[in-house]
Amino acid sequence: MGRSQQIGPAGRTPGNGPGFAADADDTDCTVLHVDMDAFFASVEVRRRPELRGKPVVVGGTGPRGVVSSASYEARRYGVRSAMPAARARALCPRAVFLPPDFTEYSAASETMMRIFRDVTPLVEPLSLDEAFLDVSGALRLLGRPAVIARDIRRRVREEQQLTCSVGVAPSKFVAKLGSTRAKPDGLLVIPEKRVIEFLHPLPVAALWGVGERAAESLQRLGLRTVGDLAQAPLGMLRRAVGESSAAHLHELSWGRDPRRVVAEQVEKSIGAEMTFDTDVSDPRLLRRSLLALAEKVGARLRAGGHAGRTVAIKVRSADFRTVNRSKTISTTTDVAREIFEIAWALFLALQPTGQIRLIGVRVEGLLTAATASRQLTLGEPERGWRDAEAAADAVAARFGRSVVGPASLLGSRDLRRTENHPHSTVVPLSDPPSRS
Repeated sequence: MGRSQQIGPAGRTPGNGPGFAADADDTDCTVLHVDMDAFFASVEVRRRPELRGKPVVVGGTGPRGVVSSASYEARRYGVRSAMPAARARALCPRAVFLPPDFTEYSAASETMMRIFRDVTPLVEPLSLDEAFLDVSGALRLLGRPAVIARDIRRRVREEQQLTCSVGVAPSKFVAKLGSTRAKPDGLLVIPEKRVIEFLHPLPVAALWGVGERAAESLQRLGLRTVGDLAQAPLGMLRRAVGESSAAHLHELSWGRDPRRVVAEQVEKSIGAEMTFDTDVSDPRLLRRSLLALAEKVGARLRAGGHAGRTVAIKVRSADFRTVNRSKTISTTTDVAREIFEIAWALFLALQPTGQIRLIGVRVEGLLTAATASRQLTLGEPERGWRDAEAAADAVAARFGRSVVGPASLLGSRDLRRTENHPHSTVVPLSDPPSRS
């Protein structure tokens, strides 16, 4: 979606005018977009109550790090996600910087999704901290959409000690704009009859698919608001952003978004990356780094009930040249040792020279555990590495990932809690990537 910071929160009475509030007419507004508030930072404050009220930044712990999440106290100083760590520290020197803990965030996300699925089976997660819900089937039992939204917010607050913002609207696009407008800790209903009134004063960057370059192109033509774009001839839009984007943006500018909430999401790949604080050429450190990344990827695969057939690596050198290599195997795997051995062989085959800035491991071609086939290799015991790693998962779930792992990583806290943690890529839902 467009840059949500340009939409801007509307405080306690969100919207562009009267009628855009939590108690507005929600007839036919059966799509909810629920977005957790400063999710990573909020989870950290939940388990460290002494940080409440202080500026907290997740990420940016290394000189080359970037901000993953910032509490609203830190945002008052101008700190934003994706901002370089050096810039964030300059803006807010007294902020508490914490390394990301994606195991904790994933667990919190799973709990959130269970709350959503208690309301409706039609839940479409977009990321760890946001989801679309279609509540049309829940109206008879649970009441009006706004009532359902208020109950979700109450449960999240009472059961998880976290807050979320909810947009209630007739379509996905408008509901997502609504949740952004309602932040933080708010609820906004956008009545079907007033969608155009809500949309047209917004900047063009609010539209899905309008990035910085497209916004600049549109603004050069004098198209600064969604309303300006809606009234523009299609030929003008085509010259600015191309044929397909012109039609897409024109439809959105009039509030037309026919996409349904899709409950089934199939993960396409799971991977992990790390950016080194200083460029690295030591093969022993690179080998241990790949092992740490393979451990993370294997754990994420098993936790999600997935296995994959393709192992890929990404290597970025000091001059920012990036090389990707992959290998597809005959069976599926979710075993970190197997992932590492393939990744290391791919790395050696590159014969890298010079300094390396970033390294990553990814498993692609995912299947669910129920459909994935696994074939024992010659000489492999029936109960081997996978059983050992599954047992380590159980220990890590109780005591933390730092207490168990390969002997070669013992004491390597920086390698096992990397700046860029595992992330999943999901099959696109015909939306441009979110930039909120």
